[in-house]
Amino acid sequence: MRAATESGAITVIDLLGTVDVRAAMLDDVRRGLLSRPKELPPKYFYDERGSQLFERICDLPEYYQTRTESAILEAMIDEVVARYAPRSLAELGSGSSTKTRVILDAMRRAGTLLEYAPIDLSREILLESARTLTEEYPGLRVRAVVADFEHELPAMASPAPELLIFLGGTIGNFGPDASRQLLARLRSGMRPGDLFLLGVDQVKSPSILNPAYDDAAGVTAEFNRNVLRVINERLGADFDLDAFEHYAFYDPRDEQIEMHLVSTRDQVVTIPDLGVPVAFERGESVRTEISRKFTRGSATAMLEGSGFELLDWFSDPDELFGLALARPAA
Repeated sequence: MRAATESGAITVIDLLGTVDVRAAMLDDVRRGLLSRPKELPPKYFYDERGSQLFERICDLPEYYQTRTESAILEAMIDEVVARYAPRSLAELGSGSSTKTRVILDAMRRAGTLLEYAPIDLSREILLESARTLTEEYPGLRVRAVVADFEHELPAMASPAPELLIFLGGTIGNFGPDASRQLLARLRSGMRPGDLFLLGVDQVKSPSILNPAYDDAAGVTAEFNRNVLRVINERLGADFDLDAFEHYAFYDPRDEQIEMHLVSTRDQVVTIPDLGVPVAFERGESVRTEISRKFTRGSATAMLEGSGFELLDWFSDPDELFGLALARPAA
């Protein structure tokens, strides 16, 4: 682990400092593209361009998740902060920390706000966000953690109690086993008095779900293809982005959205360090994301199976989205 101080208010903890990020990506791509069916991890959507595209997606009329979750947060967070008085906030997959301000504002109003610890893969985005937040919230300490939380998590080091948040329904990008393993690792690093707030997208009609992942403006399609552009730039691959079509659908059996990129022709892609060419038949797809949907019951079962105790459940009137507040089970 390598730590560096950016300023008096910002500390950067780099858990990727000794990790060969390119080699790790190559291993992910090799495993995914040489398997049947082909698959790529969704975390590689998010270079600077991908993050900008996702910000655009969040503003689309079809994409209900962000505005619904924000409305739920605004309605419940003052009550939660008043009841439990968290002094520090930690966030998995923080990105630009846009929604986080709702919680930071509530903690500032309550006079409990001391520290914010965003955890993300991008050092640049973390630093940009940290500088902005320390200007907006005088006296706030930011402990920015550069990490791949799928594999490594920092130890909780903030004054207790701490509120750990994982918003946006991102837990749905993990399969059942992987989500339980991730939550169990989170639980193992938490202390008595710590809290966990988890955002989950709820099961609903495909007439609402499908357009949210296949918008009329084509922004999600561009975002989906961005994973190929990232592989081109970072691994020297020669994907032709125009030769892949975006395809998203809801699978009611597994209660999840799947996003795919479908090859429009027979083609061979070269990734220099992969060692073998990657062939695609016309109509063959590579799955780039799953987004599992939950009910209150299935979300509670997932949390309890990972060592948490559900304290409260918050949702909107239409039950589009849910926020589960939990603590480590005794």
